[in-house]
Amino acid sequence: MIDLHYELDLWMKGMSRVAGVDEAGRGPLAGPVVAAAVVFPPSTWIEGVNDSKVLAPDSREELFERILEHAWGIGVGIVENTVIDRINILQATYRAMEEAVGKIQPPPEYLLIDGRITHTFGVPFSAIVDGDARSFSIAAASIVAKVTRDRLMENLDKLFPQYGFAQHKGYGTRQHYEAIEKFGPCEIHRRSFRPFAEAGTE
Repeated sequence: MIDLHYELDLWMKGMSRVAGVDEAGRGPLAGPVVAAAVVFPPSTWIEGVNDSKVLAPDSREELFERILEHAWGIGVGIVENTVIDRINILQATYRAMEEAVGKIQPPPEYLLIDGRITHTFGVPFSAIVDGDARSFSIAAASIVAKVTRDRLMENLDKLFPQYGFAQHKGYGTRQHYEAIEKFGPCEIHRRSFRPFAEAGTE
């Protein structure tokens, strides 16, 4: 259940600049991984904010605009597929998170990050498993990351219309696999991912 439990504890300790951090796009076969960091004024609450995966696209878009209106600061980090192939998806995700956090000024005093994190960010943080379904700030970051990445994939669909990126956003759907079978990989596919790595197309 989404609430302000984690944020309230930190706000009560005098840390007003608490950033929720999450990513979108670790699993797709194509496109970048995107991370977002969001800092709200203490006690901010936006009704409807939830894990981006459980929200309909229209709801995500509406909440995205409301988050922009209410947040003190938002940072977005984008790491392209070629970097993912070079350093692996986990390290690319951490890099995207670092970029997102680094774009917030003044810097956050504390981070609430979704998932199991084995990385240091130069800022104190808590890693929260299923944080996007538990922390308001992380859920907001998940929405910003997801909407940003979806928009990027919709734009890339115009460059590579044969793959259907606007529909599946680069994930491994049947439609996507059939397009790869027919056309082969394009320049935004992650060559280190299956099925490309298995086929020797790295």
